[in-house]
Amino acid sequence: MRRAPTILHLDMDAFFASAEQASKPSLRGKAVIVGGLGPRGVVATASYEARVFGVHSAMPMAQARRLAPNAAYLVPRFAFYRAISEQVMGLLRGLSPLVEPLSLDEAFVDLEAGGAAWDEESARLAAMKLRAEIRAVTGLTGSVGLAASKMLAKIASEQAKPDGLVVIEPGTERAMLGPMSVRTLPGVGPATGDHLRRAGITTVEDIAEAGEDELVRLLGKAHGHGLYAMALARDERPVVAERETKSVSVEDTYDIDIHDRVRVGLEVQRLADRCVRRLREAGLSGRTIVLKVRRYDFSTLTRSETLRGPTDDPAVVREAAARLLDSVDTTGGVRLLGVGVSGLADYTQEDLFAQAAGERVDSGPAEAPEHAPAAESQAPVERRWPSGHDVRHAEYGHGWVQGSGLGRVTVRFETPDSGPGRVRTFRVEDPELEPAEPLPLVAGSLGGGAGVAGAADVGGGVEVPGGTGVEVTGGVEVPGEAGAGTVAGPGEVRA
Repeated sequence: MRRAPTILHLDMDAFFASAEQASKPSLRGKAVIVGGLGPRGVVATASYEARVFGVHSAMPMAQARRLAPNAAYLVPRFAFYRAISEQVMGLLRGLSPLVEPLSLDEAFVDLEAGGAAWDEESARLAAMKLRAEIRAVTGLTGSVGLAASKMLAKIASEQAKPDGLVVIEPGTERAMLGPMSVRTLPGVGPATGDHLRRAGITTVEDIAEAGEDELVRLLGKAHGHGLYAMALARDERPVVAERETKSVSVEDTYDIDIHDRVRVGLEVQRLADRCVRRLREAGLSGRTIVLKVRRYDFSTLTRSETLRGPTDDPAVVREAAARLLDSVDTTGGVRLLGVGVSGLADYTQEDLFAQAAGERVDSGPAEAPEHAPAAESQAPVERRWPSGHDVRHAEYGHGWVQGSGLGRVTVRFETPDSGPGRVRTFRVEDPELEPAEPLPLVAGSLGGGAGVAGAADVGGGVEVPGGTGVEVTGGVEVPGEAGAGTVAGPGEVRA
């Protein structure tokens, strides 16, 4: 193990929820929960004010509503979060060429590889500067851990939450890890944790005392050897620069199972167009089209078709997805659909439209307009107003949707740099009301928003132990009062 704490782990604090609070002055200091709002939705991120009530990431949304009924419940704005993430990752790449993103809000950085740090003092200064730059550029806060390995750096950043910096000094690792729960170590989930508990092993020190042979007997050779090494603070994994994207995909889960075969087909066409938009935003094309169908009984089917060359043509992807759907029995209903493209390349094979159509020659254009695909143009367009998303009114300006239902949409008119705004209700078809792009949290900091993407945001933290060698700096007070919710209107549009 290296002797200087020059591996940095950054974790943005309650990222999605914090971005929403920064964007919406009326939600600051209040309980905010971001995720799917339908009966099958789950929590993507909960603000620290919401966590006071026991709400956490990956919790069923129905359970969150029981715990925090007065919180503000918002549909994620993934394009907005991605734009902020790109700013943060840009700051990290300014420190080192070795940046390993784990999600939109989390990454490892090897400071020594970039010459940004070579000992404890320089690493601390680099981390302090990074935190200040993140706040200046995005208006948000991030927690940072510094250590001699990836495992320890991640543990340190969890201790630092929220808005803090923790440095694990070389030589103090064993003393710090000893009293921690076995669940602190990477790869120890609920099942492994229960298995170890039944063997009388509940802390990291218990793992070290049990010995390597006992762990191999309990968990198998690979897992046992790895867990014993981590309990001794041994982690030689290098920081790996961002891996090449292997595939691009989109999927939707439906609140009510879809039984109508025509509706299923239209949904697949819509997902194909969304997938192509993501491909083009990334400057990629692909040659394998993948269809994912989860049926009413939770059985999941995957079908794929490989083209002769890569494409980013929406007509090609739509037709391939439709052919794949023909081979799937959707009798009984569908609860999830997804379309993906793999076999990615940074170029496009010409003249694939004929291939997608089974070698027939088409005299029409090879590309249908993204905003009006042929399959969707036959169905009436329904205006949807997801809770939390941005809108603009011709008279009242920029605002966000608080709720929608029964033919009405309730909007709060405010911006990131205004005070809490006024609330007004309109008809859903009001011609003066239209969707809008998110405003930057810091003036001039974001370009135009675009695209729809998926992400996972992992929040939460671990208890800070009282062991030696751990320094905690920074930090903010977690409000003890939360939850005068702000969602208004007769209902909410589901994710």
